[in-house]
Amino acid sequence: MKVRRSLLLLGLLASLLLAVKCEEDDNDDVEVEVEDDGEDDVPPREKPVYKRPTLKENTYFAEPFHTKEDFSKKWVLSDAKKDNTDETIAKYDGKWSIEEPSDNPLVGDLGLILKSKAKHHAVSSPLNKPFDFSGKPFIMQYEVRFQNGMECGGAYVKLLSQDSKLPLNKFQDKTPYTIMFGPDKCGNDHKLHFIFRHKNPKTGEIEEKHAKKPAASLDSFFTDKKTHLYTLIVKPDNTFQIKVDGNVVNSGSLLEDFSPPVNPPKEIEDPDDKKPEDWDEREKIADPEASKPDDWDESEPEMIIDEDAVMPDGWLEDEPKLIPDPAAAKPDDWDDEMDGEWEAPLIDNEKCSDGPGCGPWKKPSIKNPNYKGKWFAPMIDNPNYKGIWKARMIPNPSYFEDLNPYKMTPISALGLELWSMTNDILFDNFLISDDDKVVESWTHSSWVIKNMEEKASSASGLNIWNTLKSSADAKPWLWAVYVVVLLLPIVLLSICFCPKSGPIKSEDIAQRKKTDEATPDDDEVKEGEEDKSDDKKADIGPGGDNTQTTGKSKKSDLEAKDDDEGDDADEEEDEDVEEEQKVKESPRQRKRKPRKE
Repeated sequence: MKVRRSLLLLGLLASLLLAVKCEEDDNDDVEVEVEDDGEDDVPPREKPVYKRPTLKENTYFAEPFHTKEDFSKKWVLSDAKKDNTDETIAKYDGKWSIEEPSDNPLVGDLGLILKSKAKHHAVSSPLNKPFDFSGKPFIMQYEVRFQNGMECGGAYVKLLSQDSKLPLNKFQDKTPYTIMFGPDKCGNDHKLHFIFRHKNPKTGEIEEKHAKKPAASLDSFFTDKKTHLYTLIVKPDNTFQIKVDGNVVNSGSLLEDFSPPVNPPKEIEDPDDKKPEDWDEREKIADPEASKPDDWDESEPEMIIDEDAVMPDGWLEDEPKLIPDPAAAKPDDWDDEMDGEWEAPLIDNEKCSDGPGCGPWKKPSIKNPNYKGKWFAPMIDNPNYKGIWKARMIPNPSYFEDLNPYKMTPISALGLELWSMTNDILFDNFLISDDDKVVESWTHSSWVIKNMEEKASSASGLNIWNTLKSSADAKPWLWAVYVVVLLLPIVLLSICFCPKSGPIKSEDIAQRKKTDEATPDDDEVKEGEEDKSDDKKADIGPGGDNTQTTGKSKKSDLEAKDDDEGDDADEEEDEDVEEEQKVKESPRQRKRKPRKE
């Protein structure tokens, strides 16, 4: 039995590991594997020196923020103002800085840091070449680290629509963009935006399409103060994927998983249609042919006084329910002129609690047997019922069908236009490409190294807990698996070492081995247990043998024990012989028929 329980426990543990492994293997695109060297017991750890990530092929955009000089040549700070905003906060005067973050995992690794609280920030950079969505996947990724956590603010990116007249120094919230992507939080509302602007082919109007909310929990990305990698993939087959740290947190179809949908409905309700005046929506009506019965008296009250009731014996009519507290005393500082005449507080009258009641007695009310209430005609089906009215459907004059929303407005620049109540937000390693191999190489030479160093700098135990917690946040059903795996060993140990009959005593084991008694499967009835025990001891057959033995040799049983156990058993056997002798001499010895040969 113990072997079975152990195998069951091992099986459940293996199932847990297999389940987590299978969930990780479900991400079949560019997966980022981070190996933990596990050498947490070798302090202090020397941080590696940053090396600039390299690209073998040209990309649409790549920015590792290698030097401040490179940033100044490529990026443009906005000097615009927000429209319809108070003049004191309308300017984009939030500060940006190229510097190392606090507790930098890579020595010399610079990043773009948002430095100001409660300020508007705007900075942008042109792409090396526009991305025109001509049949290749659009892959965009970047790193974000909330060094101070996040109270309220965004860290999303706007991919600006191609416009030859677009001056980047006037970049602001109204600047046209094609895609907005990235994390955003305020209070307990955690978001990971993916919005694309779609152009109506009939009217030319632009409408924002918002991706469905990710099913995975996003909380830890805003609070753990670690560097996280955000990746967006838009494919020519009109599907998309959103990843965080290489793990898919959202995916779907551009045609089906956005609100409002790309394509409007073919039919709409006629706005000019009106409900006819004679349209009857009542499903049930009062029976017009029904009439109130002649004996129906609506004047009878629902409750009447019970005239047969009499005051209970012992009812104290002259005793009040509350009396002044006799133990109360007027406070020394009580001033009758200022505070009024002092009165003792009231307490329950003890005489009332001892009897059926106190005070004036009144006859109780009872239900009136003649009460019928107000008469209403019964409800019947409405013969004129026509159902709930709805306006008729007509062809949608604005209907169109765009089966390829992947073909978005070309992108020519990347910008950050943000407001935040938390400062020191780090941005790093922006990349836009159409080749997943290039993205994978860039990731392994940048974020993977950084992530490994951040994990190595943390306590191993905390890392394990964070890993389990983040996995369960992404897959809530794992919490149930954790509970089962943690509680099952406790239950099994309780069954093994705490049986119903209580702890197993060594003398009981020795007695069973010596007499070879059969062990009952179920609990025996306790009633008469002492008498039954005496009867068993006195139940001696011919030749002095106990009838409960099975005929096995005591000698063979004792020889199978160790020497020490044999000595203990011999001593117990001598005690049992003396006890059996007493039983033979006892007048309570029961008569029994001779045992058949």
